Amino acid sequence: MSAQVLTTVAVLMRQEALQGPMARWQATRWVLDDLVPHEDSFGAEPRCLRESGLESLWLYPGWPVELFTDDAEGYWLNLSSTTPCFFVMWRLQEREGQEPVAVPQAVSLSYHDAGRWLDAQETVETVPAPPVVLAALRDFVQQHFVPEVKKRQRPQSFQGLTDRFGQPASVSTTEKRRGPGGGGAGA
Repeated sequence: MSAQVLTTVAVLMRQEALQGPMARWQATRWVLDDLVPHEDSFGAEPRCLRESGLESLWLYPGWPVELFTDDAEGYWLNLSSTTPCFFVMWRLQEREGQEPVAVPQAVSLSYHDAGRWLDAQETVETVPAPPVVLAALRDFVQQHFVPEVKKRQRPQSFQGLTDRFGQPASVSTTEKRRGPGGGGAGA
C-alpha cells in the first residue's frame, strides 16, 4: 500500500444561524463551506476568518489529500459518479468557556473512506472536486485500478435440487397419486 499526496487543501467550516422551526432546538449549525488549494500564507494553525453574532467562518489549513494504490476502486467509484467530490469528515470540538467549533478530521477522494466514516456515524460532507484534481485522479485510477473479473455463474437449471433442509430432492413429471383409489374428482 503506497501513498501519494495528490494535493494539499485548506478546509473552510461555516457556522450559520438557523431560521424557522429548526431554530427552536438550536440557534446555529456547522456546515462545510468549501475546500481551497492550500497556500503558505494561510499558515499552519486553524483560525477564525470572520465572526459576527451567530455566524463565523473558520480556516483549517494544510490538509494533504493522499491517494493509496489499494483504494483505486474507491477513487474510480467517485470519478464515475454524477458529481465527483471531496469527502470531509468533521466533528464538533468543545472549547473551554466557548461554543463548540467544527473541526475537520479527514479529507479524501475515496467512496470507500466516506462509506466507512458514515458507517461509524461520523459527520461527512462533500464539495465538488475541481477539474484539475479530477484529471490527476483519473490518471491515478487508470494507472492503478484493475476491475475485478466477474466469474460466470452456473445457470440455475444445472444445479442440483435440494429441499429447504438441504437434502437432495427430485422432481417427477408423472401424474401425482391421489390417495386411495388413485382417482381424482371424476373417478
